Amino acid sequence: MLRILEEIGHFAYFSYKSLLVLPASLLNPRETTRQFYRILIGALPLGLVAGLAIGLVLWMQLRGPLVRTAGKEAIPYLPTAVALAVVLEFAPIGAGLIVAGRTGASLGAELGAMRLTEQIDALESMGQSSMKRLIGPRVLACMLALPLLTIFIAVLAILAAFAAEMLTGTITSLQYEMNTWNGLRMEDVVPSVLKTLFFGFVTGVSGCYFGMKAQGGTEGVGHAATRGVELSTLLVLIANVLLVRLIQLLIP
Repeated sequence: MLRILEEIGHFAYFSYKSLLVLPASLLNPRETTRQFYRILIGALPLGLVAGLAIGLVLWMQLRGPLVRTAGKEAIPYLPTAVALAVVLEFAPIGAGLIVAGRTGASLGAELGAMRLTEQIDALESMGQSSMKRLIGPRVLACMLALPLLTIFIAVLAILAAFAAEMLTGTITSLQYEMNTWNGLRMEDVVPSVLKTLFFGFVTGVSGCYFGMKAQGGTEGVGHAATRGVELSTLLVLIANVLLVRLIQLLIP
């Protein structure tokens, strides 16, 4: 138990230091941009598949129950239901889990390899801060990439549901478009997208934390990658529950 509490304390302190160096990362735009490009571009293929799948599955799952419970007159509410489900929950959590899976492992493995080959020790021996040079840009890049990936997934999901309804449904494209936008409020959309900033923070911190602690050769690198994915995924799911409740309290 004491070991777990000690580990939580170390992680909390590492998170605090990571937060403090985020402004300094803006002064290192080259590394931040490189990490941002790698995270976002690498996640786009998964985001593409996730967006299309989410949109189609929601359309298939919601259309039948709507007709069974309220009749065909309820079909015009389908675009609103799909858009709200996508924007409020499926797109943010989908983007968060994609980045947690890809980037949590990538950061753990990359920094773990740098630690084991003594590149980080060499950097610190020259008087440079590994937090500012390595951790800050990676965490900031995760935070910047996630909202964009969320928007990408949300747009694709809504378009996929729209295409499915146009091919096999009964309402017109104009009705679908009007009902989609009428159901979305900016006070719902903006918080749902902005909460992914926190998803990006916990993902970046988790991957970097275990990467910096890696030891024991190649096995240690793999262990760091695995633990980075596990913790980042867990924290994204916990953060989502807490942030949704906080948003509900702040925006009735």
